[in-house]
Amino acid sequence: MKLLLLFSLVALAQCFLHKVPLRKGKSLRQSLQEHGLLERYLKQHPYNPAAKYFRTGVSSEPMQNYMDNSYYGTISIGTPAQEFTVIFDTGSSNLWVPSVYCASLSCSDHKRFNPADSSTFVSTNDSLYIAYGTGSMSGVLGYDTVQVADIVVENQIFGLSETEPGDFFYYCPFDGILGLAYPSISSDGATPVFDNMMDEGLVNKDLFSVYLSKDEESGSFVLFGGIDPYYVTNGISWIPVSAETYWQIRMQRVSIKDEVAACHSGCQAIVDTGTSLLAMPYGDLTKVFKALGATSSGEISCKDRHTLPDVVFHINGATFPVTPSAYVVESDGACSVAFEGVDIPTESGELWILGDVFIREYYVVFSRGKNMVGLSRLA
Repeated sequence: MKLLLLFSLVALAQCFLHKVPLRKGKSLRQSLQEHGLLERYLKQHPYNPAAKYFRTGVSSEPMQNYMDNSYYGTISIGTPAQEFTVIFDTGSSNLWVPSVYCASLSCSDHKRFNPADSSTFVSTNDSLYIAYGTGSMSGVLGYDTVQVADIVVENQIFGLSETEPGDFFYYCPFDGILGLAYPSISSDGATPVFDNMMDEGLVNKDLFSVYLSKDEESGSFVLFGGIDPYYVTNGISWIPVSAETYWQIRMQRVSIKDEVAACHSGCQAIVDTGTSLLAMPYGDLTKVFKALGATSSGEISCKDRHTLPDVVFHINGATFPVTPSAYVVESDGACSVAFEGVDIPTESGELWILGDVFIREYYVVFSRGKNMVGLSRLA
């Protein structure tokens, strides 16, 4: 009887959980490389992972920040539903997709939202501008019904692109972005999708959680409203959010072989599903490369990859190791460390970005109710 009751409670709890499967596919970098466009793209669009975090007078969401992302999920907008592939990005707060108003080549190979086909679409006179550095995406804002998993959010504000820059984005493996950060950084004051979910009582708990599979494994997901107990058998370490903007937390230090290697006096970090690698200030990057025996460009001997030490992050009194199997990347027989340099000065110090390289090692819970990030090490 007790066992039956337990199963019944688990089944009931699952009714309030809403899982969006994420599929792992080619990255924009891989697509451009296959079509011989990568070198020209990088020349015209200098890669700067920091650009995403500089707030300006206009919306700024540089698409080169998504060069290496390969986890995508599906949402729908409108009545009847029009489906789009998006990145679920904890490093931004807006939702936008291409529209039929966009005549750019970049839009031609993507699904485009058609307001005329939706009986629930409401137009506005508000424009949207997103800077890309060497070009820009411009569009308009509108309201419509957005469905994420089985959650239906009515009157959700979102961006409809009218122009997109260059021919490179023709090869982009995703259509748009669904931001999951705090509303304080939302462009044009648009209410983020998850905020509407909470305000309308559409989720059981004011949190969502993320699991990113390793290598070519399937099973990645974003879970809205709850925590999957299968992935937290090691317990959850809770870390207070230090700024309600991005999912920003404070780190005490970073160590290698029990020696402090970086972040000596403490530093700030952003847990960001929209950034593929693990980024740190250039000064710390040099120290980490030296401690790992890597070259100044991050190259390392493939035969030594299995003997490399863990890189350990000390956060809120707990330790969070990232193993060499997670941070060493092999491509065409050459190995390199999946860390990169970035300069993001803030009042509380320079920022680190804990991207997918870090997130794949942990089940991550983003709690708006507690304003905390939870980390549970995966087996």
